Amino acid sequence: MSDSGPLIGVLALQGDVREHLAALRAVGARALPVRRLSELEAVDGLVIPGGESTTIVKLAHSFELFEPLHKRIAAGMPTYGSCAGMILLADRILDGAADQDTFGGIDMTVRRNAFGRQVESFEEPVPVEGIPGGPVTAVFIRAPWVEDVGPQARVLARVKSGPAAGRVVGIRQQHLLATSFHPELTGDARVHGYFLEMVREADQPPATSRDEQ
Repeated sequence: MSDSGPLIGVLALQGDVREHLAALRAVGARALPVRRLSELEAVDGLVIPGGESTTIVKLAHSFELFEPLHKRIAAGMPTYGSCAGMILLADRILDGAADQDTFGGIDMTVRRNAFGRQVESFEEPVPVEGIPGGPVTAVFIRAPWVEDVGPQARVLARVKSGPAAGRVVGIRQQHLLATSFHPELTGDARVHGYFLEMVREADQPPATSRDEQ
């Protein structure tokens, strides 16, 4: 692992923090659990893991991270949200608490727990645009799906079979990436590799124009 590449944080308030850290390190990233403002300020990108979206928001407020994180996302920090993290990157939520906050940023409407209860969790191979090597094994655990996609967002993945066929489960909008599923649980780190490349691209200085040469 390089000592000079991008540093990617994993919001370490709840969820599969260790698994995301391991997947990031597997693709060559430097990875850091984030619980404090100083840690948030140090990272070049951030993963928001699965868990319970309302609990993550409450803890973010308690740790005085909610507003700084909201501002960094709005300012262009590359951020990847899986499962609950997808909910927290959505501009609009269905079946959420009436006063539920999100960090927002992706022009989409997400339905919480759309795939059912935990006992209805399942795995399915899902092709993801931009990720070579065949379908990704997608693990769905009390997962959301995307009900509506705004013009600024791009669909990357849909369920291919079963009663949820056609449902959007992967999406990107500029510096933001979100999936309904948990790639950190499968041993396949290609989604994390894709996100690492997003962080690297965002870290590149702007090209010099001809007039400045």
